[in-house]
Amino acid sequence: MITFETVKNDPAVKEYIRRADQSLEVLGYTEHSFAHVGKAVAASEYVLSALGADARQIELAKIAAYMHDIGNLVNRVDHSQSGAIMAFRILDNLGMPADEISTIVTAIGNHDEGTGVPVNEIAAALIIADKSDVRRSRVRNQDFASFDIHDRVNYSVTDSRLSISDDKEEIFLTITIDTEYGSVMDYFEIFMARMILCRKAAERLGLRFRLVINGQTLL
Repeated sequence: MITFETVKNDPAVKEYIRRADQSLEVLGYTEHSFAHVGKAVAASEYVLSALGADARQIELAKIAAYMHDIGNLVNRVDHSQSGAIMAFRILDNLGMPADEISTIVTAIGNHDEGTGVPVNEIAAALIIADKSDVRRSRVRNQDFASFDIHDRVNYSVTDSRLSISDDKEEIFLTITIDTEYGSVMDYFEIFMARMILCRKAAERLGLRFRLVINGQTLL
């Protein structure tokens, strides 16, 4: 049985994650390396565990989350689809059965807000986990004067947390923004499509999505 630890410790997968992030750095994107995929893994595990998913489903979600951005090695454009194809080859070579590969590849291929649809629970969990990772430490640019809107918004976020209500009916993305660097409107300008996809993903999991910024419920 192929486990999350098998994939996490695979030298080729590590190299693909590292080199994909290098390409994004050249293009001026925020951090998409091991810190990002690690947070996506943890958040995917949290969401599915809280909803009572079985252990193997959680394991597959963690694998999908760890590999979800390797397609950036090919190109940022359509990176979810190219990443899914890469993941297929890797997992097939490792000997994972077709039904499990199908689940993971589907999740990776549907995680981006441009083309993604939460077609299964793992895809839904990955979408929410990926889009909730907004934080100051993702910003590479240290020159405040040259910040673009993406730098400002990510740098302005001093805290970001996912939580599921005790009755398992709502999922909250709770964000604290330092308005010295970015505004709530800035956040919506660049992340509205992501929040809409998160709402659809939450619905796929039987939840209502709630976005809370600086104490105010906005969605």
